[in-house]
Amino acid sequence: MGHPLLLNYGGVPGWTILLLLGSISIGSFVYQVQKATRLVMLGASDNRFDSWGVRVKEVLSGWLGQKKVLRDKVAGTMHVMMFWGFLMLGSDMFDLATANYFSENILPSSLIGPWNGMVEFGYFIALLGCIAAFLRRAVFTPEKLKGKSQLEGNFILFLIFTITTTSFIVESGETPSTTWEPIGSWVASMALTSNAIVGAYWAHMVAICTFLVLIPISKHMHLVMAFPNVFFHNTQAMAKMQPLAVGEDGKAVSLDDLDIETFGVSEYTQLTWRQLIDGWACTTCVRCQDVCPAYESGKSLNPMKIVHNVRDYANEYAPILLKGESPEESIVARLTPEAIWACTTCHACVDACPVYIEHVEKITDVRRHLMMEAMEYPEQLNVALGNLETNSNPYGFGAHERGDWASDLGIKIGEPAEYIYFVGCAASFDEGAQKVARSTISLLQQAGLDVGILGMQEGCSGDPARRAGNEYLFQMLAETNMMTFQELGVKKIVASCPHCFHTLGKEYGDYGGDELEVLHHSELIASLQKEGKLPNGAVNERNITYHDPCYLGRIGGVMQEPRDVIGGVGTEVERHGQDSFCCGAGGAQMWLEEDPDKRVNEIRAKELAATGCDTVAVGCPFCSVMIDDGLKSIGKEMEVMDIAELLWEQIKAKDEEIQATITAEEE
Repeated sequence: MGHPLLLNYGGVPGWTILLLLGSISIGSFVYQVQKATRLVMLGASDNRFDSWGVRVKEVLSGWLGQKKVLRDKVAGTMHVMMFWGFLMLGSDMFDLATANYFSENILPSSLIGPWNGMVEFGYFIALLGCIAAFLRRAVFTPEKLKGKSQLEGNFILFLIFTITTTSFIVESGETPSTTWEPIGSWVASMALTSNAIVGAYWAHMVAICTFLVLIPISKHMHLVMAFPNVFFHNTQAMAKMQPLAVGEDGKAVSLDDLDIETFGVSEYTQLTWRQLIDGWACTTCVRCQDVCPAYESGKSLNPMKIVHNVRDYANEYAPILLKGESPEESIVARLTPEAIWACTTCHACVDACPVYIEHVEKITDVRRHLMMEAMEYPEQLNVALGNLETNSNPYGFGAHERGDWASDLGIKIGEPAEYIYFVGCAASFDEGAQKVARSTISLLQQAGLDVGILGMQEGCSGDPARRAGNEYLFQMLAETNMMTFQELGVKKIVASCPHCFHTLGKEYGDYGGDELEVLHHSELIASLQKEGKLPNGAVNERNITYHDPCYLGRIGGVMQEPRDVIGGVGTEVERHGQDSFCCGAGGAQMWLEEDPDKRVNEIRAKELAATGCDTVAVGCPFCSVMIDDGLKSIGKEMEVMDIAELLWEQIKAKDEEIQATITAEEE
């Protein structure tokens, strides 16, 4: 039998039919992709052409290796089987569209067998993944898919099923090798008619052409945009925000020299081209939605919808945008202020996304516009921001009171020291957090470290202002603190607050703090324990669970040290470590009042209470407040203590035990 492509159908050559089908499908595909590309390139500039080695490595592990996709063992495995399957079978398109010219005239004869084996294996695993995905949708439907239209997804699965199954039939008519093409050989043993093989060929090609048409106009556009999205991912530290303006030296332009007319993002074209790719790279896997604390608590924010809204806005107003004009509807209105102000900036969505979408950056950029240009922000922020501007702390206390908590500890205040303990606003003025500061200083002193505090010279790190969108105020605070650091020759900083830890360590480099070594107190204490300068934590009568703060664990990468400090955890909360659930305080939410029925901290409190432990260990003053309030709200009695408090408690208890023994022996 001749190749189906070389046969005539009613006097029409097969290649003519394929040429027509291919021209329509490829033309449609190219048109839609170039349209999306033009819309993406309307975005503002963004230097994502650095760190080539890091980018290539991430493409190999994140795009090709699908490491984030595989975090979901069930859905991830199905997706990976189809993805890798199509990568392996892709080259077969050259053969099918050229009546085997590729394999017979271009491919070296020594590679024909292995190539056929690879192609058949690709079809096979893609088929398995397709069947598993369909069963998951139709039979073992997860809650997040129930009640939602499955038409698009199921039709795509039908096309994949058609493409894979017909390939084996077509293969059976080409004398398949029993060694390299066992499935094709098995199908050949059925002695199918030539009409069946011809029909399978055309069903195969029509399915492929249909698939090409649908890819760029559906969520499957991620097949095109995922690669550039991963390659141009943000190589800087997670959650590191960018200055208002950057000079030729790569550093932030000082406030004295700053000359810009607009702040943040209010128009589509003010989003960067990399931020815009996100919309077309989204797979609609809803993983970001599943981990978002704001969404889970019932607020209007859905990180997936943020990304979709940007893409839908572009498609809807494409004719206007491509003319260089601005639609009447702003991108802010499309995203909605309610959603923008609900974000805790915990970056769980960013961490969970398998195609490296950067949700939070869009939100904080819009906040800058709403805060500094439009002046449309929650009035509740006025108090905290006003206090930051006048007193350099959101509580409103005078700077002269900042070091009062340490007056009896014999610690250096405002003097050079090897380690400067950056106390932070909470531990400076909040009575509960002051216990953490006292415990931390006591531990460092016991270890024999040269440690001091800045006292009234310390100002807020600026995190609340920056996450709230007041970038100007943040930079003012950062520049002031950096002047103090430089005057005192500060090189090593210890912080109990993960927000200070992140801001000082990851963001102050843009303002002259490149050489600062910033440690969270759990890191330094754990290191001192390993050196034998502090005793190891020991399990005592407390039954402890630990809450990972977002800016320390997921964002900061510090997860094991806090557990080591206290000698381990009795029972881990279900969502912990990198998958920890936010307390609800981040992103300036600490200074906003939540609706009583939409409180993130209550969700987290219920999870912690479910461990059955009596004590919650924390490593963040804001987490401590939020979790304690959440536990009280749900009527659960659990003590919330910082890891430094717990270790110091153990040391004091041991000292008292030793002293009691000595006293007893003397008597």
